[in-house]
Amino acid sequence: SEEERHRVLVEWNDTAAPLPEGSIVDLFLAQAAATPDAVAVEGAAGALTYGELERASAAVAAGLAEAGVRPGDPVALAMERSIDLVAVTLGVLRAGAVYVPLHTSHPADRLALILDDCGARVLVADAATADTVEALGAAGADLPVLAAAELVAGDRAAPDTAPAPRDSAYVMFTSGSTGRPKGVVVGHRDVVALAMDRRWRGGAHERVLFRSPHAFDAATYELWVPLLNGGRVVVAPGETDVETMRRVLDRHEVTAVFLTTALFNLIAEEDPTLLARVRAVLTGGEFVSPAAMARVVRACPDTVVSHVYGPTETTTFATAFEVPADLSEEDRVPIGRPLDNMRVYVLDERLRPVPVGVPGELYIAGEGVACGYLGRADLTAERFVPDVFGEPGGRMYRTGDLVSWDRQGRIVFQGRVDDQVKIRGFRIELGEIEAHLGAHPSVGRVMASADEA
Repeated sequence: SEEERHRVLVEWNDTAAPLPEGSIVDLFLAQAAATPDAVAVEGAAGALTYGELERASAAVAAGLAEAGVRPGDPVALAMERSIDLVAVTLGVLRAGAVYVPLHTSHPADRLALILDDCGARVLVADAATADTVEALGAAGADLPVLAAAELVAGDRAAPDTAPAPRDSAYVMFTSGSTGRPKGVVVGHRDVVALAMDRRWRGGAHERVLFRSPHAFDAATYELWVPLLNGGRVVVAPGETDVETMRRVLDRHEVTAVFLTTALFNLIAEEDPTLLARVRAVLTGGEFVSPAAMARVVRACPDTVVSHVYGPTETTTFATAFEVPADLSEEDRVPIGRPLDNMRVYVLDERLRPVPVGVPGELYIAGEGVACGYLGRADLTAERFVPDVFGEPGGRMYRTGDLVSWDRQGRIVFQGRVDDQVKIRGFRIELGEIEAHLGAHPSVGRVMASADEA
């Protein structure tokens, strides 16, 4: 009916909220000027105030400019989590460049492919990734390597290359069905929209644990939500098992943490009271166990647990659901409602809205929708389609996720319309695995599937 059509398209997408003008750099510099002595980032190696992080990132930007990096150039980062990594990432943006984080645990030939695809101007590495850099050289990745420790040292003024809000901020590569990773280009305004969402206000996200790999899109939340709101990034050590997590949460008085579904379920099984140490827990990435959710909510009555959802193409999180205290262990946990300034549509194969309770494909529109795929105009046109329900010129991202509306206006995940799977929160196209196996001369045909056992 027209009434239901209005509800699913308009009422449940009434998410408009004020959004500051400016880039990530603009907002960070404003925060640094307002609270220069407040701690911005800390970890086992020490801490930096906002003023110190501003100066360190300025030195990085100056060093990159001296190395020939110009506004818009991609800068690859092969670094482990550290305070220096935060300074380097910010410094890349202050140089007007685009950061490209690498999964240093991935095979060198795959990383070399990514470097070739993005056209990285330089590679920034640290002492912990020396083996990765050596392997990249052996794989044919021939580009200048800059030492992170040298970039952050000194006291140099940043070049006058401040990015605009619509400029690209980073390129994050995900699995590709053809066997070749695809780079998702995300803009400054997309990150600002995520960081300014009302859900992060009120103090619960004041000290956020940075425990995701830098090349995993949850790091966008872990870095920029605290830094653009005057909070603190707490850098987790390399290994974050349950016991290490307990020590880090206590020592640094962490207030918010994102956990992949697998780790959340493990903590819920072993010791759900561990999460009572924080005020906010975000989890998502795979099918979540209602029993695990209920166990944590009961054990941590003062902790807000949220089920979050969002592909890399929509800047980390697109929807969220705050888990109630009376969650039934029998119910499927919704992925919730759209974040501020985002809209979600559940459509059939002819892009028509489907009624409440009827499965359809999820499309996401609004702020946060990425610029597209780097150098892949064909794939961008296929997945980023015109927003037929919004303002002219808008786009919506076709997720490939099968979902439905419930009667409370929440999105419930049902499955996929293709062969994409999630393993430990990482998105994997089975076609990529098939392409690599099929390239072997002894393999005629191949089919890959994910075993849930």
